[in-house]
Amino acid sequence: MQSSHLSEQEIIRREKRIALEALGIDPYPAPLFPVNSSATAIREGYKGEENKEAFSSVCLAGRVMSIRDMGKACFAVLQDSTGRIQIYVRRDDICPGEDKTLYDKVWKHLTDIGDICGIKGFVFTTKTGEISVHVQELTLLTKSLKPLPIVKEKEGETFDAVTDPEFRYRQRYADLIVNPQVKETFLKRTRFINAIRTFLNEQGAVEVDTPVLQSIPGGAAARPFTTHHNALDIPMYMRIANELYLKRLIVGGFDWVYEFSRNFRNEGMDRTHNPEFTVLEFYVAYKDYHWMMDTTEQLLEQATRAVTGGTIVEVNGKQIDLKAPYRRVTMFEAIHEHTGIDITGMEEEQLRDVCNQLHIPVDNTMGKGKLIDELFSEKCEHHFIQPTFITDYPVEMSPLTKKHRDKPGLVERFELMINGKEVANAYTELNDPIDQRARFEEQVKLMERGDDEAMFIDHDFLRALEYGMPPTAGIGFGIDRLCMLLTGQPSIQYVLLFPMMRPEA
Repeated sequence: MQSSHLSEQEIIRREKRIALEALGIDPYPAPLFPVNSSATAIREGYKGEENKEAFSSVCLAGRVMSIRDMGKACFAVLQDSTGRIQIYVRRDDICPGEDKTLYDKVWKHLTDIGDICGIKGFVFTTKTGEISVHVQELTLLTKSLKPLPIVKEKEGETFDAVTDPEFRYRQRYADLIVNPQVKETFLKRTRFINAIRTFLNEQGAVEVDTPVLQSIPGGAAARPFTTHHNALDIPMYMRIANELYLKRLIVGGFDWVYEFSRNFRNEGMDRTHNPEFTVLEFYVAYKDYHWMMDTTEQLLEQATRAVTGGTIVEVNGKQIDLKAPYRRVTMFEAIHEHTGIDITGMEEEQLRDVCNQLHIPVDNTMGKGKLIDELFSEKCEHHFIQPTFITDYPVEMSPLTKKHRDKPGLVERFELMINGKEVANAYTELNDPIDQRARFEEQVKLMERGDDEAMFIDHDFLRALEYGMPPTAGIGFGIDRLCMLLTGQPSIQYVLLFPMMRPEA
């Protein structure tokens, strides 16, 4: 980067780097530093005279977040991966000999907020009662060339770059430094995923990996990202779902498989959608969607307890209880409940008239299934705040789902709604290869009408079904949306470390 593009602070920090090197100090020394404690371990473990011997020689490293100079001594705040702790640096302690360069030049004049330092010393309590580390050795480990964002005030207003979503999403690394509490959201995400893994593994499920690059984008109604394989000279697609590969494994003899899958859909971005997202899917032989509803309740209750210690989470002032059991409502009952219209038995044109009557934007590319989906999404979905299973979907909406055993024209499918959004989608899986081929062919007709989310025909999957797939239940969970729920975040971008962003200007 040319100096003309640098701020004054960035230029000064680069000059300090050169000055450090002139003193024979490497601003980026070898990484080994014998850390034996942390900010949180010291704050929580130190009990004063009771156990001061155990804290008589601590070694920790972290980022300098503030410095309060007092001449030949100073207080500073060091932030490591666990939190912040005050340190006390005295000139004669870190420079016991005649040479005071380390304190007078390196620490006082060449060290900045944001630099990473290693310290050795002992723990004590200041006169004001703050647990601190009295530094006896100090080492510069990394020189920071870019100043951290700080609060600026103008005419009584506060402008803080670290609260700007654009800045926080794009520079997550800086967000994590200046807003360390943000890390807890992502730690909860990890604990949640681990709790789900524990539940599934204890039930005997097997975790597997399936392809991300696919020759047929199958398993969902979505627009794929397209790429090209040079060696084979064929178009390839980023995975929109892993469903069809997991069901191939059921055909092959696995009874219960699962995968945490990174999926990619070439669609819009909003508070609940990111083009790259995480889904958990699992498939279980000899089960149906009723069993899957029971299992889903158990899984979510157990995982929520593991993360939060209870079953109630708060989102935008609403308390949502994930304790089983959850309410179960059919799709047609939900539409009737929230529109007053019974759409049972309606054909495509009648449904289009209903949508027009309710001022729902539709067009001629939409078939019966998509019209019903729009009707439910626009008029019903947002009403379901507490966990609710929406069941028994029209066959046109569900090309991979087994027909309902008792209700003609419907399939054995449910979606789990929480806080007005779908967080899981499940079926009694279609295992009739003749019926499946016919459903795929109906999707092709929709594609020819202009529906760019209609499914391709996956001939290899049909071949797998012809070998025979046992009766199977399957489900997909939107992990990002569930993490939003558990952490009380209003937008999916807050639970993704690096959400999709427009290119910087």
